[in-house]
Amino acid sequence: MPQLETMTGRGLALLVASASFVIVAVSAFAIPGFTQFQDLNAIFNVSLWQSNLLWTDNERDVGKRLGWPEESRTATLASYRLYAKEDARVLGARPYSLALYADKGRVTQISMVFANSGDRCNPKQFERDTQAIEASLKPVLGEPTQTFFGQTRKIRYKVRRWNWKGHAILLETPENYVGVRVVPAELADREGRAEVIAYQQLRDTLSQRVKRRANGDVIVTEIPMVNQGPKGYCAPATWERYLRYIGIQADMYVLALAGQTKVGGGTSANLMFENVEALARRNGRRFEQLNLTLTVSNLAKYIDKGFPLMWGIFFAPEMDKGISARSKERLTITDWKAWPEKLKSARNVSKVGPKMLHMPDSPGGEVNNGHIRMIVGYNAKTGEVAISDSWGNHFEERWATVEEAQAMTQHETAFWNVRW
Repeated sequence: MPQLETMTGRGLALLVASASFVIVAVSAFAIPGFTQFQDLNAIFNVSLWQSNLLWTDNERDVGKRLGWPEESRTATLASYRLYAKEDARVLGARPYSLALYADKGRVTQISMVFANSGDRCNPKQFERDTQAIEASLKPVLGEPTQTFFGQTRKIRYKVRRWNWKGHAILLETPENYVGVRVVPAELADREGRAEVIAYQQLRDTLSQRVKRRANGDVIVTEIPMVNQGPKGYCAPATWERYLRYIGIQADMYVLALAGQTKVGGGTSANLMFENVEALARRNGRRFEQLNLTLTVSNLAKYIDKGFPLMWGIFFAPEMDKGISARSKERLTITDWKAWPEKLKSARNVSKVGPKMLHMPDSPGGEVNNGHIRMIVGYNAKTGEVAISDSWGNHFEERWATVEEAQAMTQHETAFWNVRW
């Protein structure tokens, strides 16, 4: 019996020790300080991390590891975006847009959008996605804290926040989308407000982005591209491009909320401007709505300083096809003296007005032809205007005649710009 008791005592000691190890191991896995990056990669179902700190990784390496296509690259900014396939799953839910933003070679944030109004999701999917994401994160990172993210009254919303090794993982559930954002903890502490670039420093930087070509083109460069994808987010996507161009972090899904963008597109331009202006003020900038007659000399006042113009137009499909075809031909031109002669037919255009366009993929099959794009350059010798749409890199720079630009302009106050 004594021998049996001794053996039993040792067995119990081993059992207690083993049980303690299991408890410690389980607890370590559930406490954010002990969770390793491999655990989060498994939970997210994407290889987001290769160490315990995403912010020190080279953004090209991260983009390659994720397999997300490069969306845009300027001298300092880069972004990658994947419009995921239907069978993709991240955090137990179906993602629609997966984006990586970077500055000076380093990742600045990750944006993952799930159920959203722009992609015409079933309303029930919003709650299902929220529950699936929480169910994925809570066992590993514990209960989230409730806080706010966003910089203005309209572009500010409650989020559920998990902290992990210098990262803030934010679950966003405003009325028009479900999203997960991964940002540096200090940015989340500031509710998303970036450090303000000094006025003169930004002005000098923008003026250096103006390029003058031998053929007479004057063009603003270094404007990041955003591909609005298969939804009518032209205004939110284009405003995101402009805001990031002047150093203000922005996201088209959040801007769509501010502009009350409808399913399939359609944004209140005035409401969007009101909220963008509030966001700009919060970051030490101002925007203004211009009363402008579209001429080369008037455009030069802004383009020459590095300021592209936000521009409200009425979209005309046939005119746009002609602009695309000529822009492609323009790349091959060597005799620039003869080029204006080829533009004569494009100068005889009629005023474009508001109308409904047949769009088979849109709810109801029709949408209005209101559109937002940028004016990013001009050529006084040829009488052309450089335009830019948020449809991907192929639409970053195209050229229309001044007459075409005048014909499609909604009205003389359909222009917006930074105010200095």
